[in-house]
Formats: sequence, C-alpha cells, structure tokens
Amino acid sequence: MPPISGLYRGQDGESQLDLRVDVDGKRPTGRLSGDLFTTTGSTTAYHGSFVVHSTTRQGDRVEGQGAFTFAAPDRHVTVTITEDSATATVAGRTYGLHRASPYFRSVLLEQDSVAGAVPFVSYDTGALQGPPGRRTLTVAEAYAEAGVELRIAEPGVIPVDGAGQDLAWDDSELHNAMTQQFASFGDQAAWRVWLLVASKHVGGFRGIMFDYNDACQRQGAAVFHDAIKGESPQAQRAQLRTYVHELGHAFNLLHSWQKNLSRPPQPLGPHGGFGDLSWMNYVQNYQPGGERAYWQAFPFQFTDPELVHLRHGFFRDVVMGANAFGTGAAEIDPFEQPVSDQSGLLLEVRAKDFFEYGEPVVVELKLSYAGEPRTTHGHLHPDTEFTQVSITQPSGRTVLYRPMMRHCVDDSPEIRLDSGNPAMYRSAYIGHGRDGHYFQQPGDYQVRGQYIGADGSRIVSAPCLVRVRHPITTTDARVGELMLGEEQGKLFSLLGSDSPALRSGNEALEEVIECYGEHPLAVYARMVKGLNAEREFKDLGADKKLHVRPPDTGESIEQLGAVARQATVDNITLNMVMRRLARAVARRGDLDLAHGVLDDMVSTFAAKGINDIVLGRIRQQAELTKRALSAETS
Repeated sequence: MPPISGLYRGQDGESQLDLRVDVDGKRPTGRLSGDLFTTTGSTTAYHGSFVVHSTTRQGDRVEGQGAFTFAAPDRHVTVTITEDSATATVAGRTYGLHRASPYFRSVLLEQDSVAGAVPFVSYDTGALQGPPGRRTLTVAEAYAEAGVELRIAEPGVIPVDGAGQDLAWDDSELHNAMTQQFASFGDQAAWRVWLLVASKHVGGFRGIMFDYNDACQRQGAAVFHDAIKGESPQAQRAQLRTYVHELGHAFNLLHSWQKNLSRPPQPLGPHGGFGDLSWMNYVQNYQPGGERAYWQAFPFQFTDPELVHLRHGFFRDVVMGANAFGTGAAEIDPFEQPVSDQSGLLLEVRAKDFFEYGEPVVVELKLSYAGEPRTTHGHLHPDTEFTQVSITQPSGRTVLYRPMMRHCVDDSPEIRLDSGNPAMYRSAYIGHGRDGHYFQQPGDYQVRGQYIGADGSRIVSAPCLVRVRHPITTTDARVGELMLGEEQGKLFSLLGSDSPALRSGNEALEEVIECYGEHPLAVYARMVKGLNAEREFKDLGADKKLHVRPPDTGESIEQLGAVARQATVDNITLNMVMRRLARAVARRGDLDLAHGVLDDMVSTFAAKGINDIVLGRIRQQAELTKRALSAETS
C-alpha cells in the first residue's frame, strides 16, 4: 500500500477541514491533526485546531482521541483513506476529503537580497565529516524533509546605488524594512514569510528574526552575508544552518535551551537543551564537545519534538502573524535559585532607587565571579537570549521580558573573570518589548535575571526592586502618557527610527521636547531623537529600492549635547551617548572638540567615583574612539 501521510482537505457545509495524516513515510510521528475553518459568504475564518497524539491504525483506518482548542462535542477522531480521498469524523461532523499535498504545511517564502549579498544555494552534507545520509540540501529541501513545503517566490535584488559606504544594518532600519515590505500582506495570519539577505548587522550577528508586538509577528527574518559568506564547504554549511535556523523562529521554534520558557513549557533536551542535535541549537554551545562534536553528529534535521510542532502544532501557534513567539500570554513562574550552584558565578540586577511614571526602565546586569577565576561567554544582554529577565508586576503576575528583536549569535567569545577583570556589566532597557510596556502602572516590581553560562549553568539573581512613582503634577501625568505610547516604546527599543509606521511615536516625543523640554523625562526623548539623527538611515521601501538619509549632525549635536550635560541617564547609556556625540562633532569637522567630548566623558565618570578598573576601561574606550575618529576624518 502506498504511503497515506500528507495533507487532506475538504468540507461539511460551511465547515472546512485541513487534515494532516502522519503515520508512514519519512520520520512518521504517529499523529493526526487538523485545522477547522468556517466559511460565511465570501469570507473564511479560523475556528479551531486539534491533534491526536496517539493513534491506532487498521489498514486504511486511523483513529484516536484528540486534544482540541475548543469544546468539542466528541473528541474521538476517525479517518478512513481510499487512494487519494478520505472520510474523516471530527468533533461530531463527517468530512469528505481529497489528498491536497504530500506535505503537511505549505509556506510562501519571499526572499530579497541587497546587491552584493549573494544568497545561499545548496550544501552537500557529505562534503565534510559527519553522520551518514549524504544528500544535497537547499533551504527548501531541509524543510521538505520535515514535511513543510517552502514555495519560493521570485527573488528580488535591491540595488545599493547612492547608499554610501555604510551597508551595516541596525535594528531600526530592519524594522522599517519589515513594515514597508509587509504592508501589502494585511493584518492577518498567513503562511508566508519574508527573508532579507543583507550585508552585515552593526552588532556582527549572523541572523535576526523580526519579532515585534503587532500583526507582523514572526513573518520575517534577515541573514547577514558578510558573517557567513564564502564558497568553501564550511561557509556553505554555516549558511544553510543560519537560513534554516532563522526561518525556524518564524515557525515559532525556540532555541534549544529556551523551550522551558514556552507556554505551555516544553521539556528541555539533554544538557539543559544544549545537547540537542537541532537546527535550533547553537553549534558552539553544543554539549558535550562543542562545535566539532556537533557537526560530526548533526543529521541536518529538526528534533522529534520540533518535528511534531512543525507538522501538528495548533494553527495559531505555528502560522506566521498569529500567536506571539513562544507563547500567547507571556506569563511565567518567577526564576528560582538552583538547589545547588557550584558555577562560581554571581549575577546581580541593579536599578536606581525609583523611576518616574513613564520613565524608560533601565537595569544594570552585573556578572562576577566568587572564589576561583572563571571563564564564560560574554552574552549578558537579554537581547541575545542567554540572559532572561522576569518581571513580577504589582498585581503579582510574572512576565518574561521579550525583546522586540531577537538576535541570534553564532559565536560566543570567551570572557575570563579574575582579579584584573572581576565583573562584566550590561545596561538593558527592559521597559518595553514584544508584549508592549512592562511598567505601565505605578507601584513596586520585582525583577530577576537568569544567565545561562557557557557550561549550561543557570545563574539566578536575587530580586531587584523597581519602584515606579505616581505622577505628582498634571505635567508629570501628561509627560508620562506621552512616553508610554506603543510606538514610543518601539522607538526606545530601537533608539530612534525614521519609519513612517512610527510617525505618531516620533510626534509624541517631539511634543515632550517642544512643550515640556524642562521636564526631567525630556532627556530620554532628546536621546532617542539625537541618536537617530546621528546615524544615516537606510530606508528599504515598498518599491524595493534603498534610500539613504544622511546623518543630521546639527540635530544630533544639539540633542545629545543636552543629554550629556544633564547626565541623568544610566552610566552605560551615558558612555554610549557621549561617544556618539563625539562622532557627530568629528563629522562636523571639529576633531579637537570631539576629542574634548571624550576627555569630558572620562572626567564625568571619574567624578562619579566609579571603581578604578571600570574607569580604566572607560579611559581605554576614549583613546580607541579618538584614534577611530582621527582615522575617519583623515
């Protein structure tokens, strides 16, 4: 009997069923699943989904008890298949079906590349040492092996004429590109995804999944050619993994070590997830044995639980543009201290005494060692997802901070913590993320951090009190409201943007500057406006042409200069602001004054009384920045 697995489609009156039969063929999971839709007039709406995790089969009949997303009058599912047709009884209704595809799901992939960034083609899995099962894999074929059809749209090439020398993309520019490219898709869930092949990211990442809190969730990703380019087998292998990995996030697959943070939580694989031989793991963190051991054993496939999700996850948990990444509700249990911790690492979350209503909440993360010196990786910022932050709100609800953009880091530089380098620090804006604003109400919040070390250890901080004060005056209340808009939160996350999709947010921050410029919170509006003006801004419009707005040095010097003089932002942010201010001054042609800004930066931090080791690093930063600015202007 030929294989019967695949997608079957049919209806009973106004009810339409997409049924997935997965009982034979390549890597069968022994499941049935389906999505139900209701047709009314000329419209079709999603009704619900089900999955049968345990089936019995007798000849052409497959059946079992289903788990439904809705209250089904009868949970028993029965399917009888005859050649290319089937009859299914689901939730008390009987459907006549035809075999629509040997694949379980079908997705349209639209891929655009910036001129000079050559898209990946294919990789011969036998070109380098690895497990048996040699074949030539494209991205589409990698997903086809998982039972998912990627239909490739005509690729587009984006010219870079007039783009200048800076082809490094930042999150703000990528966010703008997504809003422009996906405007034609509409605000609905759909099996389509956009992939941008760009030159490089300012942070040096290999890939990024666009993941923000509107109707475009999980609908796009970018890969950065300069970080993975090359024609060697090693480069082609890295390209294949990066493309499949980033698109995996669009299907709502988490990193291997983060599956316990999904809702409902999923069990972690061996070694806290780092032992998974999966597209979704990081090769350099594979345990045991690291990158070499990973490639020697990796079969170029998803794990069994990931396969179940791709084929049988409920519709809204998988389809692009529907449920949020990892979970719909984002509610979690607070991080708990391990019963035993022999890692020798200490994590602290620190915040200032209080925040005003509407003030961007920034915390400082500090990782130090206790006892013997330790070596670990340097990914301490929560945007790279080796560190997570939980927030217990005044209501008692605990949520996970989820960055607006999720960065995938394919290298983990080692950091040694010892007497000469006792701690590393990161400043993190956690006031806004994919779920919106996290500190919208006055009151007391408890913030905890969890750092996942190079060996998989999970280091949990003590709780940090974050206190948001009630507004005292009507002006405080008005400024707070202007700061707490959804678009304003995105602008703080992105450190500014020219995107038309964020126009009203920029107008609100401009109102803060123009009408309430003396208010203490105006410094944050000035910072966002100044940082955005200081850089050039690449606008990839709906016409698929790249337009570049040059830096506005006058505006950036005015706004960042005010931020530097006020010096009320946190130390790490102030350091960044003053270095960006120096760059703007140098671009205006006054190199001596730019060097003076950097000297002022050192003096400012010396006056704050920070410890000698950190002050030494700041002095070194200042000197390196002076050399870089001198080279740029020579």
